Amino acid sequence: MKKRWFGAKELILVLCVATLTIFGCIMVYSASMYNAEKNYGNEYYFLIKQIIGVVLGAVGLVVFSFVDYEKLKKFKWWAVLASAVLLCLVFIPGIGVENYGARRWIGFGGFTIQPSEIAKFVLVFFCAVHLSQNHDKVKKFKTLIPPLLVGALFCGLVILEPNMSITMCLGLVLICMLFLGGMSLKHFSLLAIPAGLAVPALIFMEPYRVKRLMAFLNPWASPQAEGFQLIQSLYGLGAGGLFGVGLFNSRQKYSFLPFAESDFIFSVIGEELGFFGALFVIALFGTMIICLIKIARSAQDRYGCLIVAGVACVIAVQTVLNIAVVTGSIPPTGLPLPFVSAGSTSLIVFMSAIGLCLNVAKQSKRSQIKL
Repeated sequence: MKKRWFGAKELILVLCVATLTIFGCIMVYSASMYNAEKNYGNEYYFLIKQIIGVVLGAVGLVVFSFVDYEKLKKFKWWAVLASAVLLCLVFIPGIGVENYGARRWIGFGGFTIQPSEIAKFVLVFFCAVHLSQNHDKVKKFKTLIPPLLVGALFCGLVILEPNMSITMCLGLVLICMLFLGGMSLKHFSLLAIPAGLAVPALIFMEPYRVKRLMAFLNPWASPQAEGFQLIQSLYGLGAGGLFGVGLFNSRQKYSFLPFAESDFIFSVIGEELGFFGALFVIALFGTMIICLIKIARSAQDRYGCLIVAGVACVIAVQTVLNIAVVTGSIPPTGLPLPFVSAGSTSLIVFMSAIGLCLNVAKQSKRSQIKL
C-alpha cells in the first residue's frame, strides 16, 4: 500500500501557517484601516498588499515543497551573491527606497522588496550546505570561516541601512546554525563573547540608539519623544485585559501607536483579543516550531536537518524579539512578527521557507518507504 508523505506534523505545520497568515490579514486590516484611509484614501490599502503577499507566499510554499532541496546545494554561492547584490541595491539612488531615515527597501514600480528578509534564509541555506558538507571537519575553526564571512558580509550591509534589529537577528541565527552544525564549545565561546559585546558597541555608536535605550529604561522620561511608542504599546496591552476590547475596536491604532500594522501589531492583538488571544498566537508559533523540530529530527540527512532547524531558529528568534520589544522587555527596534505583520517580502520568504521544510519531510518519508 502506498504511504502518504504528508503526515500529522506536516499537516499541523501547514494549518499553523494558514491560520497565522489568515489571522494576520484580519489584524493588518484592523490595525491599519484608519491610517490607510487617512494617508492613502483606501482603508483596504495594507490589506490588499497583505493578501497579495499571502497569495505569492502560498505559491512559493507549493513550489519549494516540490523542488528537491538536494538539487539546491550547487546554488549556495550564487544565492549569497544574489542576496549581497540585493542588499547593495538599497543604497543606489532611484532604486533604494528611504523611509524614516533608513534605506531598507528596493522599489519596482508600486512594489517594494526588503532584501534583508531574504538574506536571513540565504544565510541559513548557505550554513546548512557548508556545515553538512564539512561535518567531519566542523571542530576546526577554518571550517567556520566561510559561514562567518558570509554572516559578517550580510550583517555589515544591513547595519549600514541602518537596521540593527535584522543585524541582531542575522547574528543570532548564524551562531545558532554554527552550534547546531557541531561547532565546539570553545569556538562557540570565542564567537558568543565578542558578539555579545558588539550589541552595546553598536548601540553607543549612534545617538538615536542611545536615546532608545534610555527610553526603554524609563519611557516616562520622554513620553512625547523616544518613550512614546513603548508607552502606547503598553497602554494597548493593558487595555486588552484578559479578553480584549473586541476585534476591530482598538483605540491605539488611531494614530497613537506608530507602526501598528507592522512592528507593533502584537500590541493591537493584545488590545483587541486580550491576554488569551495573545497567548493563542504564541501557542501557534510554539506549535509550528515544535513541528519543525520534529521534521528536522526525522530528516534523511544532515543537510535537510540543518535547513529545517535553521528555519525554526529564524522564526523563533524573530518572534521572541518582536514580542519582547512590544512588551517592553528589550529596547525598541523594528522587527516584524512572522506571518502576521504587514510586509509582502516577509510573507513570501517565510512561506517559501516552510515549503522547503515540507520538501525535506517529503524526501525523508520517501527514503523511509524505500527502506
